[in-house]
Amino acid sequence: MNQIDPPTVSVCIPTFRGEAHIGAAIESVLNQSFTNYELIVIDDNSPDKTWQIVSSYQDERIKYIKNSENLGPEGNWNKCLAEAKGKYLKLLPHDDTLAADCLRQQVEVLDEDVKEIIALVFCARHIVDCNEKTIATRGYRGGRQGVVSGGDTIKKCVRLGTNLIGEPGAVLFRKSLADKVGPFDGGISYIIDLDYWFRLLLHGDAYYIDKPLASFRVAAGSWSIDIGSRQSQDFIGFINRCIQNPVYRISPLDCMFGRFMAKINNYLRLLFYKYYLPH
Repeated sequence: MNQIDPPTVSVCIPTFRGEAHIGAAIESVLNQSFTNYELIVIDDNSPDKTWQIVSSYQDERIKYIKNSENLGPEGNWNKCLAEAKGKYLKLLPHDDTLAADCLRQQVEVLDEDVKEIIALVFCARHIVDCNEKTIATRGYRGGRQGVVSGGDTIKKCVRLGTNLIGEPGAVLFRKSLADKVGPFDGGISYIIDLDYWFRLLLHGDAYYIDKPLASFRVAAGSWSIDIGSRQSQDFIGFINRCIQNPVYRISPLDCMFGRFMAKINNYLRLLFYKYYLPH
């Protein structure tokens, strides 16, 4: 990618064994109505045909990096942070895709926020299967489009025992704030993204777009599905960690509700996967 000025957005695709769906992820970025971006694919030493697929796209905005050894999700996501040169940053897991207007709408929100009150912008998202069929749509529960308090968002996620903000593809944030917040923490795998959203929200509010501008794929064998069975255990561990940190202002009542809801959510999630995923 040969640009004198840094791009407005860095879209980073961390991937491992992504050959089945990475083409769709790349094409969803190339089809964006907003075009001032770089697309960085960081391959975590995949043994499959990921490189051949990426190299088939002739676009100067695409940069491909292959790790010499497997770093795991935490290491690969943090490499995305390190390689990004844009003003704004979005991680897009290789299973997921963006609607054509996603970047434009999210960039407009952050561009208009000249006082940098907003720490991140997120959107509703479709849940799709391996054939791109929409099987559900999720959004910020009970929320309308606009600014939502960072502290209230944190508390609501804890109380409902789930990630209401969404997967990385649904979120856009400032690279300067990421530099301040620091690296992803994969100590609790299931909530590596939510932990980061919480840390960003300590520095500002969120902005919710109620249109489904991203799609999150559930497919047998994907990393998110592999770790999904540990959802309640990991989320309860995350809640316990949050209540020990006074900056989050989480009450014992919030935690009680959150632990209960995390177990309910895990049961419903497993039923959902059993119904929609082939066996």
